[in-house]
Amino acid sequence: MIYNKTEKTIETNRLLLRLFKKSDAPEVTKLCNNYNLYKNTLYLPYPYSIEDAVSWIKNHIDNFNDNKSYEFAITDKVTGKLYGAIALTNNQKFNNGEIGYWVGEEYWRNGYASEASKAILEFAFSEKHYHKVFARYFTSNLASGRVMEKIGMRKEGILRDHVMKENEYIDLVYYGILKNEANLFN
Repeated sequence: MIYNKTEKTIETNRLLLRLFKKSDAPEVTKLCNNYNLYKNTLYLPYPYSIEDAVSWIKNHIDNFNDNKSYEFAITDKVTGKLYGAIALTNNQKFNNGEIGYWVGEEYWRNGYASEASKAILEFAFSEKHYHKVFARYFTSNLASGRVMEKIGMRKEGILRDHVMKENEYIDLVYYGILKNEANLFN
C-alpha cells in the first residue's frame, strides 16, 4: 500500500483508491441502482438516483479534511474504471473506526473488496494510528464476511435482529481487529 497524503490516494497492486469526484455520480448511480447491492448494504437507498449519488459525494472532501471519515472510490489503477467504494469512519474519542464497502455487482468475485479493505486497514493503523478497526455484515451476505476474514479480522459477535431491512429484522455480524493483531506487510 502506498498512501499519497497530498493527493489523498492509496495505491495497491491493482487498485487506486481516490476521493470521489462529482463526475463519478453517473457511474455511482449505475452501480448502486441494483437490488442485489441494496439488499446487502445497510444505508444504500433503492432505487438509487443521480441525486443520491451527488448528495453522498458532496461531503466527502470535508469529511476527509475534518478527519470524520475517509471515503474512497475503488478504481482500476491502469484504466481508472470505477468498481465501488470503501470508507473508514473515525471515532477519535475511542481511536477506532468502521470499514464499510460496496462493489458493483458486475465486479464481484475479483477480490477488489479484499484488496481495498487490506489497504484501508493499513491506512487506519499506519497513517491514522487507530487502535482498532471493525466491520459488520448481514448474515445473508457471507461474501462480505469472507472479506473481513481475509484481512485478518476476527468475529466478535452477532447482534440479533439488530436492523430492519424490507420489513424484516436482520442479524448483524461484527468483526474487529486490533492494531497489534494486524499483519500489515505481507
